[in-house]
Amino acid sequence: MHTESGILPRKFYQRDTVKVAKELLGKTLVRKIGDKKLSGIIIETEAYRGKNDPASHASHKKTKRNKAMFDQVGISYVYFTYGMYFMFNVVAKSKNQSAGAVLIRGIQPQDGINIMKKNRNRNDELNITNGPGKLTQAMKITKKQYGVDLTKKAELYISEGMKVKNILQKPRIGISSGTEKLWNFSFKY
Repeated sequence: MHTESGILPRKFYQRDTVKVAKELLGKTLVRKIGDKKLSGIIIETEAYRGKNDPASHASHKKTKRNKAMFDQVGISYVYFTYGMYFMFNVVAKSKNQSAGAVLIRGIQPQDGINIMKKNRNRNDELNITNGPGKLTQAMKITKKQYGVDLTKKAELYISEGMKVKNILQKPRIGISSGTEKLWNFSFKY
């Protein structure tokens, strides 16, 4: 399921949020800043559904902050948390889900590693994108990227990548409700 340019099409995201979260592993996240290209292999994700998921921003109602989760699939949902970090999500849900998004928790850097290090003010490659806040700092993803159509070759998109085996599944991180759901997915690159 891919387009000519390898960018994941909208129909990829128009499926159950949990399934999409698993299948985003191994795909390539690309960020264009001017003529610079930053990219990395997605190595960790988390699924958040709508009203039946108490850990989801969309569990109660549509707000100005979470409206993207109810919108068209394949767009970005970026929010600010802990007073210091942006979190980058991809809207993904089946036709019978009211809302849903996949949090991209980590990538394995590929292109633009030195720029990512500079953006993070770090010298070691190991810790520049191994967490959702680190990832957005390294790739300069902010509120300005809220609602970006990830199915088009633009400033931010996701393209084909590699096949993934041995997916680890565990509880989502940093939540207090919905902890019984094993919707955190990762693999060792």
